[in-house]
Amino acid sequence: MRTSTLASIALSAATASASLTSITVKGNAFFAGSDRFYIRGVDYQPGGSSDVADPIADESGCTRDIVEFKKLGINTVRVYTVDNTANHDACMNALADAGIYLVLDVNTPKYSLNRADPNPSYNAVYLQSLFATVDSFANYTNTLAFFSGNEVINDPASSAAAPYVKAVTRDLRQYIREQGFRSIPVGYSAADVSENRLEMAEYMNCGTDDERSDFFAFNDYSWCDPSSFTTSGWDQKVKNFTGYGIPLFLSEYGCNTNTRTFEEVQALYNTEMTSVYSGGLVYEYSQEASDYGLVEINGDSVTELADFTALESQFSNTSNPTGDGGYNSTGGASGCPAYSSPNWLVANDSLPAIPDGAVKYMTEGAGTGPGLTGDGSQNAGGASTGTATAGSGSATATASGSSSTSTSKSGATAMNAPEWSLAPMICGAVVVMSTFFGATLL
Repeated sequence: MRTSTLASIALSAATASASLTSITVKGNAFFAGSDRFYIRGVDYQPGGSSDVADPIADESGCTRDIVEFKKLGINTVRVYTVDNTANHDACMNALADAGIYLVLDVNTPKYSLNRADPNPSYNAVYLQSLFATVDSFANYTNTLAFFSGNEVINDPASSAAAPYVKAVTRDLRQYIREQGFRSIPVGYSAADVSENRLEMAEYMNCGTDDERSDFFAFNDYSWCDPSSFTTSGWDQKVKNFTGYGIPLFLSEYGCNTNTRTFEEVQALYNTEMTSVYSGGLVYEYSQEASDYGLVEINGDSVTELADFTALESQFSNTSNPTGDGGYNSTGGASGCPAYSSPNWLVANDSLPAIPDGAVKYMTEGAGTGPGLTGDGSQNAGGASTGTATAGSGSATATASGSSSTSTSKSGATAMNAPEWSLAPMICGAVVVMSTFFGATLL
């Protein structure tokens, strides 16, 4: 193990604005300008679920950790919770100076969907918080993407909440357009649920353009070292997602059943996967109770653990493919999956209409957010009272209360039925932590 103390990085002044090339979506891949962009990063939430805090508002912590990010050679961090009343200029500019992008979850433990009873929790108070978070980060060029939810669907029964996840994604995308922000990708981070993983991916990419996600990600702990592309089942996942029309990446990976050597890095950035996948995020930067940490943090001091050294070596020895990595340049929508009890409980393609009280935010803006100390939103009232018509999430359009009853259809792109195994049970602690951040049940 190696130990480093707080480095003397000069963070940019709040009035300064460091800049990176904004990431865009083309077909099923991300691009930085004309160059294919692969996410090569870590999940970053020091303190974990036991100490909900905003690491992007912590200037000294950000300074400390960017030193380690640069050693790892990463280009992206994922953050699960931020305070939408805080100033993030210093850390975001310092990340940009280091060539690092942010993928941000817009939910917080108090402002999130309730998977067990999603309709009351999908309300104007909830959306105001999400929109305020978008406002806080939309003008940073290194904001790569927003997650509309994390592991809201975590078993077959909770698939009934999928229309609300998709409605939130639609609302966020419309808000970004209505406010005149650049086109920041919005998508969902799914649990690795074998019974409906493929259905959820298809569902988030089906329907009219305003209803579809910009990307899809899932948390995958099926590669447990020592393993291989075929032993882990990753070859089957590539096969099953071939033809998927939007970018796909791993929002968490790094099984810790055995000693982690991160052999999967070589596969993830190899052409055997890059025609379908756009990289991924290792779980997780700091050592927490679940024992997935790359470093141990003690005040201003950071101790690099064995996992850090292993990941640093793999990243250093694994280059991205040359050219475009074999991506699908045409993209395209999937067909909406048909209802199939007990694993997929979405009866039709209709989505909830945006709650009446939230419509005004599209034109007026969200205003000041509630931060991390607000009263919460799950029982705030003012929930959606109808279904939306197709196209209601397009710019300048608003939802109506009329019902849309379009029927499910076969996929517009060829995707095979999954043949994937369940993630190791040892990863249950990660699911609990991720659930806390992405879909807390208050």
